[in-house]
Amino acid sequence: MVNLTPTELERYRRQMMLPNFGETAQKRLKSATVLVTGVGGLGGTAALYLAVAGVGRLILVRGGDLRLDDMNRQVLMTHDWVGKPRVFKAKETLEAINPDVQVEAVHEYVTPENVDSLVQSADMALDCAHNFTERDLLNEACVRWRKPMVEAAMDGMEAYLTTIIPGVTPCLSCLFPEKPDWDRRGFAVVGAVSGTLACLAALEAIKLITGFSQPLSSELLTIDLTQMEFVKRRSYRDRSCPVCGNTAPWRYSQSNPMEPTSIANK
Repeated sequence: MVNLTPTELERYRRQMMLPNFGETAQKRLKSATVLVTGVGGLGGTAALYLAVAGVGRLILVRGGDLRLDDMNRQVLMTHDWVGKPRVFKAKETLEAINPDVQVEAVHEYVTPENVDSLVQSADMALDCAHNFTERDLLNEACVRWRKPMVEAAMDGMEAYLTTIIPGVTPCLSCLFPEKPDWDRRGFAVVGAVSGTLACLAALEAIKLITGFSQPLSSELLTIDLTQMEFVKRRSYRDRSCPVCGNTAPWRYSQSNPMEPTSIANK
């Protein structure tokens, strides 16, 4: 396992004080590579908290340029960057905040041509894309390559969050065989809503990487921030799911929660 430098020991000292965390969990974060798709108000903010937590490598994937109406929620951006590729500004900002984190910027959308190589280059993914076309592609690739995925989406004042572990939990196709009408780019959003969900998504990823606490495994958290209602709902795998129905269950190593070790006897 990697070692922590004196600077890193001091930078992350406060989180290493948490029960069941310590240097072991911090070293797991430093060893991890996390793929983040979307890199907007949701993905960019989640990437920020992964960077300051000490995830060793981030792969940011987002095509398109920054728009002025993005600026109410995209905390990695600055006004002078409007009209330029947002993913490069995200990389610049994250590296300035924590130079110990390696950041790779991919100025592309998730496509059938690039999704497998992206997923294979990471230990896990955060799904923060703005449409279900990209979300479904990422879900299928994560199932195919047995990579965990934190699934987070929002619309207006509502949001949902879950952690998908191939062969163990429902996949995105199990949860949403018919896609919600959240695909439009012009959705209403208050920046604090995407920021709230992003922080929760980053925390899910940190839990999954370190094993210091239980993530939302086979649970779907639904959030209505108009009423400040947070509800956890039990979710179930669809054994006839066209994406994960034939995926055999795996045991996951206690020393590395993201690493499948053997097929479970089920």
